This record gives sequence, structure tokens and C-alpha cells, in this order.
Amino acid sequence: MKFAIQINEGPYQHQSADSAYQFAKAALEKGHEIFRIFFYHDGVNNGTRLTTPPQDDRHITNRWVELAEKYDLDLVVCVAAAQRRGIADADEAKRNGKDADNIAPKFRISGLGQLIEAGIQSDRLVVFGD
Repeated sequence: MKFAIQINEGPYQHQSADSAYQFAKAALEKGHEIFRIFFYHDGVNNGTRLTTPPQDDRHITNRWVELAEKYDLDLVVCVAAAQRRGIADADEAKRNGKDADNIAPKFRISGLGQLIEAGIQSDRLVVFGD
């Protein structure tokens, strides 16, 4: 089965990011395909490279990066939600006159069209968070 995943909550204030990660990992290990993972609303906070949790805590952003590297996943951060929350890649930072970017490796910024395409191309769109 081919899945698309939408994550609407940030990495540490809600269980959604952890649940989505565990779902994605289990699906991939069972041989399913993930067309795209789309981070929306506060979910875009999963894509910042500046997250630094305590050493004894899980590092959710790193988990996504490692999973994306292992399975060549498409991790897409919604551009509008990212701009509202201060998440930017080099192009967006330059376009908006910012002096730095903070997007994690393997994540990319794009628009809602990527979510629509994921829903069309996949057998199921699974949404985590409100």
C-alpha cells in the first residue's frame, strides 16, 4: 500500500509527531511505500535543524532525517505555515530578507499542492494531529 502522511503538530507538545514517526517506520519495515510526508500547521516545527532536546530525550527531527535517508523519503514543510513559525530554507530566507536558514537536512519547503498531489498519488492519506 502507498501512504501519504500529514503531520499537524509540533515535535514536543503533542504525541502526533511520535505516532506518525512510529507509523511510518512500521509501514516501511512491512514493505509499504510512503509517497510523501507533509508537515503542516505546527507540524512544520519538526523540520527545524535548531531543535536541541536534552541528551536523555528523543530527538524527533533527527529521527525523521534518519528515516528519510534510509528510505529516500520526501519530507515537505508547508511554506505558509513555515513562514509564520520562522522556518526557512536558504532560498526562503534570502527571498524574505533573513540572514539565516534553519531547515533540517532532508526536509524541503513547498506549497499545499504537494499535499494534494500526495493525496491523489497515494492509496491512503493518514493525518496525525488536529
